Amino acid sequence: MEFMELAIQEAQKAYERGEIPVGAVAVDHRLGQVVATASNEMLARKDAVAHAEMQLIKKVLETNGSDRFYEAIDVYVTLEPCPMCAQALAIMRPRRIYFGAYDPKSGGVDHGAKIFTASSCHFHPEIIGGFYETECQDLLSKFFKKIRHDLKNKGASTKD
Repeated sequence: MEFMELAIQEAQKAYERGEIPVGAVAVDHRLGQVVATASNEMLARKDAVAHAEMQLIKKVLETNGSDRFYEAIDVYVTLEPCPMCAQALAIMRPRRIYFGAYDPKSGGVDHGAKIFTASSCHFHPEIIGGFYETECQDLLSKFFKKIRHDLKNKGASTKD
């Protein structure tokens, strides 16, 4: 199984919990092995910073007992990291970041703050955007369509 497919499975788990469906996977590229998986947990933890990438970082550090990734880790995430997550990843020093769907509104890699090209960023991993883009975008679109549908129906039922 492709590592991004595993990230998509994590995103699907988030979707099923009612979280924005973003999943992430950390892979030790030297061994070709998954080190950790994570998904959004903002609602479950009542924590606005419990993004998939932030949860992934915590899990990797717990697993490897280090303070950084030191270019041994590749990160796969289903959505372009926001500026907060992109900055956290820059500090962690992954070798490579693959992301699926682009995020023109809230992205921090190819959009918005463009963290990795900022002069204040001291580490520049290889970035591969649009990886499994259609699959990642489809899950996000399905989620937000459901949210809009539920809100519309909720509004209709409160008018009665």
